[in-house]
Parts: sequence; structure tokens; C-alpha cells
Amino acid sequence: MTDLYIYYRVPEANAAQLAPRVQAMQARLGSGQLKRRPGSTDGQQTWMEIYLDTGAGFDAALAAAVHDAALLEQIDGQRHTEVFMDVDTCA
Repeated sequence: MTDLYIYYRVPEANAAQLAPRVQAMQARLGSGQLKRRPGSTDGQQTWMEIYLDTGAGFDAALAAAVHDAALLEQIDGQRHTEVFMDVDTCA
């Protein structure tokens, strides 16, 4: 099992309409947390989606959900994914 941490920039003007889209997407996936850094820089917020204990096939389900929710048209740049796993399984 792996944990996914996905971060991206959101223009402040898009934040109010994007948050419910991400939250609805996560509800459909049955997983996820949505966080953001406090404040903003140059009119941009940094957001992070967190998915814990993801299994095989989750990446594909998430990619389809992101497409269906039309998230990419509301962010600035790309979504960056970091993958982590428990230390005892990293052998």
C-alpha cells in the first residue's frame, strides 16, 4: 500500500469553485483529504490532496476522476504526485 500526496497551484479566483469539485471527487473515490497552505503567493494558493493506503488500480481511478471533475482547467500548471510507503515495506 502506498500513500499519495498531490500538490498543485490554484488561482485565488478559482478556489471557491474548485474546492467543492475536489471534495465531490474524493467522496466518489471514497478516499482523500484536501488541504492548502495558509496564505497565497502572487495570487496563487498551493493545495494538496492526500490519499492514504492506496492499492492497485487507484492511480487509474484517480486519473479518470480528475478528468471527469474537470479539475485541470481550474488549476495553474501540473499536478505533482509524491508517493510514500511505510518504512517496514521499503526493504
